[in-house]
Amino acid sequence: MPYRETLPRRSVRRSEMMKRVARFSKLKGFDGGLPDSDHPDCRRTLYNVIGFQPPKTERDGKQSPVGEKAARMAAIKISEGFNLGYCRALPGKGPMLHNHDTNETFICMTGIWRASWENEKGKVEHVDLKPLDVISFPPGASRRFMNLKKGPGGKRGVLMFVIGGNAPSAEFTSESMDELEEKGIWPPRKGKR
Repeated sequence: MPYRETLPRRSVRRSEMMKRVARFSKLKGFDGGLPDSDHPDCRRTLYNVIGFQPPKTERDGKQSPVGEKAARMAAIKISEGFNLGYCRALPGKGPMLHNHDTNETFICMTGIWRASWENEKGKVEHVDLKPLDVISFPPGASRRFMNLKKGPGGKRGVLMFVIGGNAPSAEFTSESMDELEEKGIWPPRKGKR
């Protein structure tokens, strides 16, 4: 008896597939739009490759994981249940402690990246990721990541991230927001953004 396929199959035109190709060299990166973007220790460039539609609520520190502008600039504009992007940063740089309403998975591409989280006792633990190492955070887990080492040729390290959902939300911890407010970084001053 011949094998019977049960999943729907469709043909796809080349023109349709080419809308689903993103060349890293042509990606537009963003370095702003998040509460900690102007913090000197948090400077990084985020690349919205797949998805990242804006979440329903964007105010009071709750926003897209890639920031307001990048959430509207996906290289591959699809909503199929996940989002994918890259972060490029120099050693010692990365976001402050934050969380998401969906899963977030990190894959080290170049450099060495420290992935940190808050444990059940409120203490921050970490694991260092080398190229192609992966860590996956559940929804609601406070986390951060930081580049520890330059990538090949002395360039910024690259971290890939995959976040579940079609319009995920991110929110910095109250401690992170308090520090940003104390340093005069958040809320942003009028005319700044």
